[in-house]
Amino acid sequence: MATGNGSDLKLFALIAVSAVVLVGLAAFLLLPLGQEAVAVFNQGIGLKTATLWGFGVTVALFLLFAMVSGDSLIGEVQFLLGSFFGFFLILTLLIAWIF
Repeated sequence: MATGNGSDLKLFALIAVSAVVLVGLAAFLLLPLGQEAVAVFNQGIGLKTATLWGFGVTVALFLLFAMVSGDSLIGEVQFLLGSFFGFFLILTLLIAWIF
């Protein structure tokens, strides 16, 4: 941070307040959709539906991993591809078992 200058702190406060407002707005708009999702999960889901959820969660996780990794996609691709199938299998079976 810059010495004697509060601009970094003001920027951090602005980003934090914006994030809180954005999360609050998203929660307000998406809560009605959550009731339908709860109704679907109360019935239980089969392996086919769990496979779709597992694939979606795995892709989202690995996109996050690729964005925050130090070497980007070039240095990490062999590890991402190898572990993708392990994550996919475990997440699919856990989702089918839990829900």
